[in-house]
Amino acid sequence: MPTPEFILSLREKIGNDPLWLPGVKAVVHRDDGALLLVKRADNGQWTLPAGIIEPGEEPAATAVREVLEETGVDVAVDRLAGIGTTDPVTYPNGDHAQYLDLVFACRYLRGTARVNDDENTKVEWFTDDERPVLPPKHARAVDWARSAESAAHFVR
Repeated sequence: MPTPEFILSLREKIGNDPLWLPGVKAVVHRDDGALLLVKRADNGQWTLPAGIIEPGEEPAATAVREVLEETGVDVAVDRLAGIGTTDPVTYPNGDHAQYLDLVFACRYLRGTARVNDDENTKVEWFTDDERPVLPPKHARAVDWARSAESAAHFVR
């Protein structure tokens, strides 16, 4: 999905200056334990499906929407697994951003995993033995979602 309209509007006013934005990561598991990952088109890294919360959108609904938009898979959100921040990001066009990162533990419902947008070049299910190395805060999100604790994790 292209950059949301509300961000383009903000960028007209502030240029490339840093934006603080709310975002989600979706940790999606099938019943067999496989984890859904996407390979990003911009940097070639394997990551969790993720995205920006639109103004007025409920964060859990964002997680469901982003997974469907990126992978063609329908999910149900089971719980908020954790809250953190991402590292600051500088995009190829010079835009700067950092995200409040809400991590949701999600369960696969239906659909065939596939590349469903232009943000990713691959979409695949991985067992723990096959899983590629993830960026640290994506690996942290997986750990949070897999934790037996029901309370959301956060950095103290």
